Amino acid sequence: MKPWSKISAVFLVCALAPFVSAETLTGTVKNGTTNQPSAGDDVVLIKLAQGMEEAARTKTDAEGKFSFTMEDSGGPHLIRVIHQSVTYHTMAPPGTTSVEAKVYDVSKKVAGVSPIADLMYVQAGEGQLGISRLFAVSNPSNPPRTQMNDRNFEFYLPDGVQIDQAQAQTEGGQWVDSAPVPQAEKGRYAFIFPLRPGTTQFQVSYHLPYNGSAKIDPNPLYPLEHLVVIFPRSIAFTAAQAGLYEDKQPPDQPKATAKVAANVHPGEALSFEISGTGMLQDQNPQETGAEGGGTAPPAAAGSQTAEPRPGGGLGPPIDAPDPLDKYRPYILVGFALVLAGGAVYVAKRPRDMTAADPLAVDVETPVVARAAEPAVPARSGMLLEALKEEMFALEVEHKQGSISQPEYEKARAALDQTLDRAIKRDSQKK
Repeated sequence: MKPWSKISAVFLVCALAPFVSAETLTGTVKNGTTNQPSAGDDVVLIKLAQGMEEAARTKTDAEGKFSFTMEDSGGPHLIRVIHQSVTYHTMAPPGTTSVEAKVYDVSKKVAGVSPIADLMYVQAGEGQLGISRLFAVSNPSNPPRTQMNDRNFEFYLPDGVQIDQAQAQTEGGQWVDSAPVPQAEKGRYAFIFPLRPGTTQFQVSYHLPYNGSAKIDPNPLYPLEHLVVIFPRSIAFTAAQAGLYEDKQPPDQPKATAKVAANVHPGEALSFEISGTGMLQDQNPQETGAEGGGTAPPAAAGSQTAEPRPGGGLGPPIDAPDPLDKYRPYILVGFALVLAGGAVYVAKRPRDMTAADPLAVDVETPVVARAAEPAVPARSGMLLEALKEEMFALEVEHKQGSISQPEYEKARAALDQTLDRAIKRDSQKK
C-alpha cells in the first residue's frame, strides 16, 4: 500500500472510531385505541445513569417506527412518547436494542371511568392529626382511551390542612409527584393527571391541629364501591350514623382496625369522630411468628373468638368474601406510603427543626412533599425504594420544567443527604 493510502486509511479509522461503539435503539409505537401504528408522535430518549438527561428527540414515521443512535448504550434509558399531549413511558434497560411502546387516544370524558375506592389512613399524636388517603380510579374503556381534563379527579379536604405529599401512579408505573389544584369551592381540590386505561391511584397526605378528638367527613364526590378507614386500635371511632361501617381487619396489620362502608354515595352521612392517639405500626415478624408476612391476623375488635377446632380451627364460616381482599394491594401500598414516605408528622417532634438533621429538611416540590423522618419505624428497604422513586419523580419534573432550578437544587440536595444517611444506616444494621 502506498504511503498516502496508509495515511488515508488511518484518518478514516480515526473518523469512524466514535461511531464504532455506538448502538442503534429502534422502536415502534402502537395506538392501543385503534390497534394501528401511531404516526407523528414525539419520542424522547432520556438517560437515567446520572439524573435524567434528554439525549435525543425524534418523531415516529408513518409506520410508527423510530430510532436513536446511543453513544452511551451501557446505562439505562427511558423512552417517553407524547401522544395528544399525554406522555407514556417505556423503560430501556442496558443492552436493549428494541422497544415497543403503546399510547391511547385522549378524550376529555371517557365512558365508564369511575372511582372505586377511598382508603383513609388515620394517625394521631399529641397536638397533630395525620391522614393519608389513597384513591383508586378505574378506566375500563373499550376500546381503551385516556381521559384528560382540567378536573380529572376531585375530592374534598377539611379546612386548615397542610398537604405534605401528593402523588399519582398509573397501572404498572411508578409513583410521581402530582400537585392537587385548589378549586373555586373552598376545600375542593382536583388532580390534573391523565386517567389511562387500567387503574390509576392517587395519594394525598396531610396534617392538621388535633386536641384529642376530631370529626372527619370523607365527603365523597363520586359513588364508591367501598370507603375504608384504617387506624390504630388505640384510637376510638364513632360513626355519625349507625350501621354504615363494618368492622374488618386490615391485611397483615394486627394492630390496626378497619371500618368499611360499602356502596357509598355523595351526600351520605359518612362522617365520624375519632378520639385518642396512636400511630400505625409496621408489622413485626417476631410477633407473628412468621418471616416477612406473619400468620393470619387476629379477629377485628368486637368480633367473637373462634371456638377450638381440629387442626387449630378456621373460625366461623364466611358466607361472603371479605371486601378488603379486593383492596389488599392498595392497603399494603398505602401502609408503605404512610410508613416510608414521611407524609404524616408526629406531634411530639420539636417544631423548630433545623437543617442540622438532613431528615428534617423541608423538600419543597410542587406538591410540598417533605423528606421528614418517618413517623413510625419502617423497613430500611422500603425507605430506600421510596427515596429512589422520589428522586426519579423529581428528575422527571425538572426535565418537564414544572419545577424551578432553585427548587430542584434544594430538593435534590436534601434527597441526596437523606439517601446517603439511609444507606449508611442500612449498612450498619447489616
